Amino acid sequence: MEPYSSGFGGGGFWLIYNAEKDQHTFIDGRETAPEKAHPKLYQDASNRVIKSLSINGPLAAGIPGQAAALAHLAKHYGKLPLKETLSEAIHFAEKGFPVDEVYRKLAGYRLKAMQSDTTTSAVFLVNGEIPKLNHLIVQTALANALRRLADQGRDGFYKGVTAQHLVSNMQPHGGIWSLKDLANYQIIERQPIRFEYQGHKFITAPPPSAGGIALAQMFGMLSHLQLPDQPSAAQTQLLVEVMRRAYRDRAEYLGDPQFTDIPSKLTSPNYIKNLASTIQYEKATPSSDLKAVLPPKQGTDTTHYSILDKDGNRVSATLSINLPFGSAYTDPDTGLLLNNEMDDFSSQPGVPNAYGLIATRANEVHAGKRPLSSMTPTFIESDHSLAILGTPGGSRIITMVFLGALEHLNQAPVERWVSRARFHHQYLPDVIQHEPDTFSDAEKLQLEKYGYTLKSVGRTYGNMQAVLWDKTKNKIFAASDPRRIGSSKIGN
Repeated sequence: MEPYSSGFGGGGFWLIYNAEKDQHTFIDGRETAPEKAHPKLYQDASNRVIKSLSINGPLAAGIPGQAAALAHLAKHYGKLPLKETLSEAIHFAEKGFPVDEVYRKLAGYRLKAMQSDTTTSAVFLVNGEIPKLNHLIVQTALANALRRLADQGRDGFYKGVTAQHLVSNMQPHGGIWSLKDLANYQIIERQPIRFEYQGHKFITAPPPSAGGIALAQMFGMLSHLQLPDQPSAAQTQLLVEVMRRAYRDRAEYLGDPQFTDIPSKLTSPNYIKNLASTIQYEKATPSSDLKAVLPPKQGTDTTHYSILDKDGNRVSATLSINLPFGSAYTDPDTGLLLNNEMDDFSSQPGVPNAYGLIATRANEVHAGKRPLSSMTPTFIESDHSLAILGTPGGSRIITMVFLGALEHLNQAPVERWVSRARFHHQYLPDVIQHEPDTFSDAEKLQLEKYGYTLKSVGRTYGNMQAVLWDKTKNKIFAASDPRRIGSSKIGN
């Protein structure tokens, strides 16, 4: 139903809680770089980055993890067999789903790339143009590929017919996947990041997500600051400064923990206290005034869902193919629309990716490596409540979860978490990005006096899905972001 956001050609993260075992687990189904990938994969002979190579076409695609993750979850954590859980997806692929306004809008962002691929154009467009409302998108080849996955488990995707089609079809178009890449893909179970703030326990995403460390840093810095209770320019100023510092550290230190030694100091109390001490009230700290991101040593789009069942089991899952409609390359025989998550790597240290994020060699391209991600599925628990939240939104995911969590901590209703106006700062570019109606004219003027540059992104963004369990009243509340499609449902 959201081919522009996620699918079996991509990957994701699943933060789960097993109530019977009282155990939290983070399922890493992030894509991996194929064996032939290398640090200069997206550079020309003069070492200049060719941005289109990591964005459009099969060379932009990492080895997908979603199929393996769903098979793993069904086998080890689910109550239903994979064949049953995939039945609805197979139904919609075979019978079709209607185009809505979100589909049309996001197809508009990627229309040229979609038109350049014959299969993508045939499946997702009509005569090369954006389909009209309620046009049915039918994906017969995808339905057949999903049946193989349902019948054979992960081998029905990573080996056999599906794998052979993927490899043989993409190679003439510049792809570098091999059958070995697919057969060797593995899910990784990781320990979540944990920290406390104001009596609430956060359980959230570890690397290769940047989200958990960034949230720990931002809330840690707030514990040393006097944050105004009510929204205001003064409150925004402090929130922007903690965002700026967390994203600066993201740029320098974070990457796939299998390849990158991530310093433990990043979440240590003394380090966070020192970060907070550099923040001045009612005054911007230019990003250029912070310690520069170290040079390399020589020698809009995603899906999220939040679920809580009657037994207390829960999941916060964020899935993605990266930009809308991923790489815009669809395999003709399997119907899989492939991701362009390779753009989440640093194609060259210091060169921004499609979201304007920079990184050092901690996140450069290497065979078998998982690109750094902003996906941040999160639980927040106290004696009185449990919150489950997360959102799509590229580089802005972490700050959206941060702002939504602040609403929860301020005891706002769950509808407020998902609907509040949003702003974002990611160190570079040194601007406050925001939705069009986030700030009043007076707030904008005050922030500019503090020394900030503001930039409206010209649209709303994100699609937060949230659940609240009020333990005191033993009541469940849920809300879906009004910006996009989706709805909340509370069962019996």
